[in-house]
Amino acid sequence: MYATAGTISLGLGVLGVFLPILPTTPFLLLSAACYYKSSKRMHKWMLNNKWFGSYIRNYKEGRGIPLKTKIFTLALLWLVITYSALFYVGNILVIQIILFIIATAVSVHVITLPTLKNP
Repeated sequence: MYATAGTISLGLGVLGVFLPILPTTPFLLLSAACYYKSSKRMHKWMLNNKWFGSYIRNYKEGRGIPLKTKIFTLALLWLVITYSALFYVGNILVIQIILFIIATAVSVHVITLPTLKNP
C-alpha cells in the first residue's frame, strides 16, 4: 500500500514540475516517506536519483533550494497562472481569483524557503 502511494505521489510530483498549480515538493517528500516505509531500495533510489535526489535531500535537511530554481519556479508559475486566468478561464472571476490566490500562496512558500548557497 505504501509502495503504491509512493509511486502515485512520485508521478504527481513529476507532473508538478510541468504544472505550476500542482506542488512538486510535497509529493516528492510524501513519495520518499512512503518508500521509506515500504521499500528501502526505492527510498535509496529516490535519494540518489540524479534529477530530484539532491532536491529532496536539501529540502529535508533544511538547506533550501538554489536561487536560480526559485526564480525559474516563480516566473513559470506566474506566466502559466496568468495565461490560464486570462485565456482559458475566460470571464469566470471566481476561478481567476482562486488561481491568483493559489499562485500567491505558492509564491510565498517558495520565497520563504531557504536559498541554497552552494548547489
